Amino acid sequence: MLNKKVKTRFAPSPTGYLHIGGLRSALFSYLFAKQYNGKFILRIEDTDRSRYVEGAELQIINSLQKMGLNWDEGPYLINDTKFKEKGQNGPYFQSKRLKIYKEYLKKLISSKKAYYCFCTEERLEKLRAEQQSQKQPTKYDNKCRNLTESEVNRKLINNEKYVVRLKVPDKGEIKFNDIIRSQVSFQVEDVDDQILIKSDGYPTYHLAVVIDDHLMGITHVIRGEEWISSTPKHILIYQAFGWEIPKFAHLPLLLNKDRSKLSKRQGDVAIEDYLDKGYLAQSIINYVALLGWHPKDDREIFRLKELIKNFDLKRVQKAGAIFDLEKLNWFNSYYIKNMSEKEIIKAAVNSLPQIDEKLLIKILKLEKGRLNTLNQIEEICHVFLEVKEYNKEMLIFKKSTKEDTLKSLMLVKEKLINFKKFKKDKLFILFNQIVKDNNLKNGDLFWPLRVSLSGQEMSPPPEEILEIIGKEESLKRINNAINKLK
Repeated sequence: MLNKKVKTRFAPSPTGYLHIGGLRSALFSYLFAKQYNGKFILRIEDTDRSRYVEGAELQIINSLQKMGLNWDEGPYLINDTKFKEKGQNGPYFQSKRLKIYKEYLKKLISSKKAYYCFCTEERLEKLRAEQQSQKQPTKYDNKCRNLTESEVNRKLINNEKYVVRLKVPDKGEIKFNDIIRSQVSFQVEDVDDQILIKSDGYPTYHLAVVIDDHLMGITHVIRGEEWISSTPKHILIYQAFGWEIPKFAHLPLLLNKDRSKLSKRQGDVAIEDYLDKGYLAQSIINYVALLGWHPKDDREIFRLKELIKNFDLKRVQKAGAIFDLEKLNWFNSYYIKNMSEKEIIKAAVNSLPQIDEKLLIKILKLEKGRLNTLNQIEEICHVFLEVKEYNKEMLIFKKSTKEDTLKSLMLVKEKLINFKKFKKDKLFILFNQIVKDNNLKNGDLFWPLRVSLSGQEMSPPPEEILEIIGKEESLKRINNAINKLK
């Protein structure tokens, strides 16, 4: 057991929609906290105003709420455009915490752990170009590090633009024990005198995240592996303040099937895209949980409460995790199949066709096993509502003839007129008997019957369509096909 009350956070930047990778970081942070009866908080890191997207924070909060990840502190939506904050450590938007950052920055400057830097962008660009031409690491040359107090004051009085940099030690080693990757180390000389406050007065991510994590009592930072190179910078800031350093866990990258980094270029990456396409929150959560984490057995189906019980951060792999849309479809299909028809209708309320609910329930009872997403409901209903117009040539199976096709449909019509039990299993037996008794092949009968009932080459089996649309409509559609062939 852990000695200290566990507290984790998810801290997205409002630069767009919630990404699958972001959801995984949030989910793993949530599961870990809840497993130890700890707290999970949401913080919006919106200090990079150049990348800020209007309304993105609302979209992110909305997506997380739809996923069922209930946080203990942070902003939450009360309607489509308004939110409230809960918790004792707010505000939970970094843009509202600027006074806090400046207050702590003064402490670093007064303790000689940070310094003003007045170098112009032109000078820094020239320095980078020179270092690159000499194949040296590109880093600040510490020109302003040793300015006297009077020189600094004179420049401040003259309103010269400045940033504030951390005074990084000249040498040494930074080590930390990553929960997933074991020990990781960096040489201090490879770390720049990083900027803490930019010339626009906004803190850099590195300063703000350390101050916020400390003040909000974060014990475990769980994030993507792209942040590993930033960790030594954060550790140095913790050390400069004399604060306890949290535990770190860096999750593996999410990859496409070709092992390239998961990106918008190769398909949808935003959670809202999947919700809009009819994927269920529980199937997305279940699948995302398994992207890089392996349970002790081969079990795959987990509800959120079961994930809390079974999740183990130490069983997260180091290697990249493949995002496979076919696997997500499998999970979504599984959850739809195990829902009642009324639950499906409630979940798909925004993507249902205009159809009588009793008929829809009847269709779903028979066909929900074919659904990969809720958005396919309209597609499966169409067959039962009307027949698409089709050419008579489509009725004839490639290995059959017009004569055998017409013969099969006439025989089916004749049998159905007096057939009472319009149930798919009884109908299937009837059709097989017709084939057997009349020296026909399956393609002679089942193919044209399917087309006559649906107007499509690909549709549910004819016996399933017949059961739902009933005798009168079935005979009407079969008659239409017979007339096309005559």
